Amino acid sequence: MDLFSFMEEKNKDTGSPLASRMRPKSLDEVVGQEHIIGKDKLLYRAIKADRISSVIFYGPPGTGKTTLAKVIASTTKSEFCQINATSAGKKDMEDVVEAAKKSLGGYGKRTILFIDEIHRFNKGQQDYLLPFVEDGTIILIGATTENPYFEVNGALISRSHIFELKPLSNDNIKELIKRALSDKEKGMGSFNACIDNDALEFLSEMANGDARTALNAIELGVLTTERSEDGLIHIDLATASECIQKRVLKYDKAGDNHYDTISAFIKSMRGSDPDAAIYYLARMLAAGEDIKFISRRIVICASEDVSNADPMALVVANAAAESVERIGMPESRIILAQAAAYVACAPKSNSAICAIDECLESVQKEHINTIPPHLQDAHYKSHSKLGRGIGYKYSHNYENHYCKQQYLPDELVGRSFYRLSDMGYEKKLKEYLDKIKAEAEDT
Repeated sequence: MDLFSFMEEKNKDTGSPLASRMRPKSLDEVVGQEHIIGKDKLLYRAIKADRISSVIFYGPPGTGKTTLAKVIASTTKSEFCQINATSAGKKDMEDVVEAAKKSLGGYGKRTILFIDEIHRFNKGQQDYLLPFVEDGTIILIGATTENPYFEVNGALISRSHIFELKPLSNDNIKELIKRALSDKEKGMGSFNACIDNDALEFLSEMANGDARTALNAIELGVLTTERSEDGLIHIDLATASECIQKRVLKYDKAGDNHYDTISAFIKSMRGSDPDAAIYYLARMLAAGEDIKFISRRIVICASEDVSNADPMALVVANAAAESVERIGMPESRIILAQAAAYVACAPKSNSAICAIDECLESVQKEHINTIPPHLQDAHYKSHSKLGRGIGYKYSHNYENHYCKQQYLPDELVGRSFYRLSDMGYEKKLKEYLDKIKAEAEDT
C-alpha cells in the first residue's frame, strides 16, 4: 500500500462515526422492528404516504428510534426540525413553533418536530407543546428510552401513537455488521475487511440488541487492525473481544457448558449458597445468556426447592421475572441477583414437587376414577336422586373452619402425599393442621 492509499483509508475515520453513516435513509434499508414497520403495518403505510401523525418511539438505546425519525425526515414533504431535550430550552421550542406557524399559514406546509430524549423535558416544557400539537401547528415525534406512560405528559400521550421498539435480534445485528463491512459508500467496504464467523456471533451476542454498540466495535476493529499478508483486514474473535471490551467466555448456549452452568446455578440455590448462585449468575450474564431463561429457572427453583417453607420466595421470583422483561439489561442483573440470593437463603422444602409427582404416579398406575359421593357436584336439580352431594359438611360451619370428612377416594383413604417439612413456614403449617385436626377429634 502506498502512502496516499494509506492516508485515504486513515482519513475515513475523521468523519462521522460508522453508526451514524450507516443510518438508513429509507424504510427499505431499516433492519428489524418488523412488528411496527412491516409493510402491512400502520407506521409503514403512514410514512410511505407522508401522512404521519404525532408519535412517540419508545425503546432501549440503539434500536432505531432516531433512525426512524431520520427516515421520516428524508421522505416527508413537511418541514422537519430536530431538538434534543438534554440541551434545548423553551426558547428553542418557541422558535420552532413560530416558524411552524409561518410555514403552515404562508405555504400550507406542515412542520414535524423531532424531540430526542423527550422524557428529559420537565412538565412545564411538555405542557408548552400541547396546544400546538393539538391544533396541528406541529406534528410531534418523540424518542425516549423511558416508559412514556411514566415520563411523558398524559395529554401528549393521548394525542400520540406509542410505538415500542424492541432490542434488535442477533440476526439483525449480524446483517448490520455485514452491511457495514461491505458498503463502500457509507461503510467500511473500501478497507477490504472480513470477519470470522465466531467473531460475528460474539459481537451480535455482546451487542445485546444495540446496533450502535456493534457498529462502534466493528469500526474500531477495522481501523486498528493491521492487514494480513493476503491484503485483508481480518476481524477475529480476539479482536472482536478487545473492541467491545468484553471477554470471550467458554460458554456455548447450545452445548454442554450452557447446561453445566445453569445446573450449577440451580444446585447452588438449592444448596443455600448465595455466593455460588450469584457467581454462576454472573458467568451466564457475561456470556450473554437470555435473562428471561435465567429468571424462569429462579421461579422454578423457588417452587421446587423452597416451596411453602417460604412462600415469599415464589413471589420474589415471579416479581423478578416480570421486572426483567420490562427493564432489560444491564439493570436486570441487580434484580436477578436479588431473586437468586433470596431463593438461596430461604429455608428449603421439596414437599410440593414430591407430592405432585407421587400423585401423578398414582393417577397413572392405580386408575382410580371414583370421587366420594358427598364431594360430587350438587348444583343441579335431582342431584339427590343420584346420591350426589348428600352428607357434605361445609367446613366454615365448624370450629376452626374444619371438620373431619373424607376427601380422598375410598381406595386411597389413609394415604399421605403432601408431607410438610419442619422447615420455615411449613413447620407452622404443619403445627396448624395438627392442631385443628386434634381439636376436631376432641369435639
